Amino acid sequence: MNIQLVESLANAIKALSPEERELLNQKLTHQSNWQNLRSTILANAQAIQQRRIDQSFEPDIDEIVHKMRQERDRELMASLFPNEEKS
Repeated sequence: MNIQLVESLANAIKALSPEERELLNQKLTHQSNWQNLRSTILANAQAIQQRRIDQSFEPDIDEIVHKMRQERDRELMASLFPNEEKS
């Protein structure tokens, strides 16, 4: 434990004005509000799941592969024939 650091911090805090102490308190409590933020995120996730209950999220793999192949073909053709204009 760094006792000198703790003592220096305590002295610095004691030297703060009431406004500065309030600001420091806000900064410290803001960072410790992660549990409230976590609760909000979980509530939002649950709401999204409820809205999506009737919608499946199973992408068409064949369509994705087909699009990726087309994109790769365009990239290869552009690298093989760089002077040709795109249509």
